[in-house]
Amino acid sequence: MEVLRHSPHGWPALVLNADFRPLSYYPLSLWGWQDVIKAVFLDRVDVVSTYDQMIHSPSFEMRLPSVVSLKQYVPQDRPPAFTRFNLFLRDDFTCQYCRRSEDLTFDHVIPRSRGGRTSWENIVAACSRCNLIKGGRMPAEANMHPLHPPRRPSSHELQAHGRRFPPNHLHASWMDYLYWDSELEA
Repeated sequence: MEVLRHSPHGWPALVLNADFRPLSYYPLSLWGWQDVIKAVFLDRVDVVSTYDQMIHSPSFEMRLPSVVSLKQYVPQDRPPAFTRFNLFLRDDFTCQYCRRSEDLTFDHVIPRSRGGRTSWENIVAACSRCNLIKGGRMPAEANMHPLHPPRRPSSHELQAHGRRFPPNHLHASWMDYLYWDSELEA
């Protein structure tokens, strides 16, 4: 992870909830500068930090925001959507059979041909090799059991997992609001 002293490409702003925590860690909650300026004018955000870059109009001038916080708190405890990305995030982008992280697919623990459903409680991340080996068999028949039983994650759990995967580039003005695992901060 590289901490930039110059502005990142496109002048994005880190968006914080009203409690000064990022709306999302993975992907990191960033808005483009145009959306941030619009939110400032609509009085939906407070500017917390700015870049040195100025924007101008015939009657107005302001520094581009680098960090903003929402004025209204957005609850973060709604159940996460069942998506490919969220499932891989729940399983740490790791095959739940062999721990590899390449070529990930969905695996129905109880195969669809045996009545298994496509749900949090029946899907795990699996590399294509393990998925092919397991095929349409039950875990006991294939002697392949997931490392962690599949279950619906909480939003807080997904956010915690997302903090393990910081972006490659972060602006210095964002660092006080981001909480990465200690081994990544060095």
